Amino acid sequence: MRGAFTYPGRLLLASIACVLGAAALTYVIDPLQLFRPSRLVAPFYSDDTRVQNAGLIRSQSFDTAFMGTSLAIHFRQSDIDHALGVHSLKLAMTGSNSRQQGFVLEQAIDRGAKRVIWAMDDFIFVDAADIETDPYLAADLYRGTAKGIASYLFSAAMAKESLFALLRSVPPLREPLTRAAPFLPVKFALEDVDDIYALPRDIDVARAYNAKRTLAAFAYITDPVRSRFLGEGYRYDAMVRHFERDAVGLIARHPDVTFDIYFPPYSILQFVAMRDASPATLKIVTDLTAVMAQRLTQLPNVRLYDFRAIKNVTHDFDNYGDVIHHSPVVDAKVLSWLARGEYRVDPKAPLASLEELKAQVAAYRFPPLP
Repeated sequence: MRGAFTYPGRLLLASIACVLGAAALTYVIDPLQLFRPSRLVAPFYSDDTRVQNAGLIRSQSFDTAFMGTSLAIHFRQSDIDHALGVHSLKLAMTGSNSRQQGFVLEQAIDRGAKRVIWAMDDFIFVDAADIETDPYLAADLYRGTAKGIASYLFSAAMAKESLFALLRSVPPLREPLTRAAPFLPVKFALEDVDDIYALPRDIDVARAYNAKRTLAAFAYITDPVRSRFLGEGYRYDAMVRHFERDAVGLIARHPDVTFDIYFPPYSILQFVAMRDASPATLKIVTDLTAVMAQRLTQLPNVRLYDFRAIKNVTHDFDNYGDVIHHSPVVDAKVLSWLARGEYRVDPKAPLASLEELKAQVAAYRFPPLP
């Protein structure tokens, strides 16, 4: 009988030892660099930006935070630094909403960011889960609470990443495992922080961004079967509230931080699609951005830029991969405009660029589809 009772006890002890051992491995290796910059093993990074950003904020040195959605995700920190003369940390998160962006920016500001460059899309202000219950962003991990640290240390996924990082640090295994990492079930496979969610350096830009793709995307989103999705989540009153809470509230809490906010250069077809297939949505967008422009230009620590009415960019469909996502060529233009202060919204005429955009949208006549 003694053996029958001791076996479960030994199994329990062995299980506890394994769990504690895995937690210790994660703490020592620290693949997210949540406790310290990586020194024991070479650092690797993940494209899972909602998780990776928590580690970047704690492990990197920076004076500028760069935020946005997928329209800003492919910028490289080195390009931002070179163009603007800053030491940046890219925190853009594809598909992110204003609650997530505001929360992450607050953490970066608390860690020393004195400047924020914010690509502010209108659709980030749709309804979203409260940050405390958001299933896609672990607030406690960013805050470093006991709950957040425990979820990190006792994560089987992080233990796997830690073990892989340890194996990759063994000299004979380093090169083959590093080459194989992008094809293995591990997230931390990027050697350079500059490569986090960036386009490959050898990308064929003309193949990925061209008029054919843009026009096909326009036809797709305006198809009557799908056009109702153009207005999904767009509710004016709610979006204004979210803007005031997540953007204006953040800016007001940090009067010593400079906010360079810009409206990204969507192709004209984004607005034409709304005009033709969902005019109520277009009205919400223009009414919302009117409020945003008027409010933001009155805040002393904000410089607002509007890149949506630059015809030689937004009417050239070779600049886009669909109706909103622009190419690396336009990325470079955005940085140069910010560096030179071009297309800054005049606080004395905050709606001038919006009125120009509205005129362009009203006058645009779509060419025949191929």
